[in-house]
Amino acid sequence: MTYDALIPVIRRLALEAGDKIMEIYNSDDFDVMVKSDSSPVTEADEAADALISAGLRDAFPDILLVTEEQAASHSEKGDRFLIVDPLDGTKEFINRRGDFTVNIALVENGVPTRGVVYAPAKGRMFYTQADGQSVEETGALDKTQVGDVAPISVSNPDNSALLIVASKSHRDQATEDYINKYQVKDSKSAGSSLKFCLVATGEADLYPRVGRTMEWDTAAGHAVLAGAGGNVVRFDDHSPLTYGKDGYANPFFIAYAPGVDLKEA
Repeated sequence: MTYDALIPVIRRLALEAGDKIMEIYNSDDFDVMVKSDSSPVTEADEAADALISAGLRDAFPDILLVTEEQAASHSEKGDRFLIVDPLDGTKEFINRRGDFTVNIALVENGVPTRGVVYAPAKGRMFYTQADGQSVEETGALDKTQVGDVAPISVSNPDNSALLIVASKSHRDQATEDYINKYQVKDSKSAGSSLKFCLVATGEADLYPRVGRTMEWDTAAGHAVLAGAGGNVVRFDDHSPLTYGKDGYANPFFIAYAPGVDLKEA
């Protein structure tokens, strides 16, 4: 599998999954269930997962696939794998707040190297091109033809007036305490992997996450941010956040533009 082959497929599958999600989102009602870990899951999660998984297995049958909604995939391991969160921000979806995304990424030797993040309710799509540069695609977002794309790049942050983005559904006192270590010009909340993309486009300088996440929550956003010149590190020791860990669980982390003067935990 080459990057040139991968990118058109994950872009198209993200758009198709977004259509399916929005069809359910705009319906009068939809079912909400509870998974074994007490997190919510909807018929939109399951429909998007089925669509993306079938498409990836058809196109790349030899690549390991890890997806949030298929628990059997969580015990598999490999140095190179595709990882999917078909609907990141389920709580935002349930509450019809719009901050939810489709996430598909390729991980190689512990590093998310390519990925796509699509926010269907907001009409924003971010992905890494085959050469590794991250872009935002605008326009009609046609499934068969790529529209206008603009390269994206992290900010050159002013450490005396930082722009912070944090979780909308999980913003707690520990997060606030860490944010208060910085000189902040503006702080906003956003849901799902959009936070990585806001740092990638320079709309924010810093995204700290002091809370539980899984690798499928972060891999695609991490890839997009890296392709825009940004970094993602562990909260505790500022070493790079790696992938393929046992159970695919993440430690706390910080996503940021390299010019930010990171503070200790």
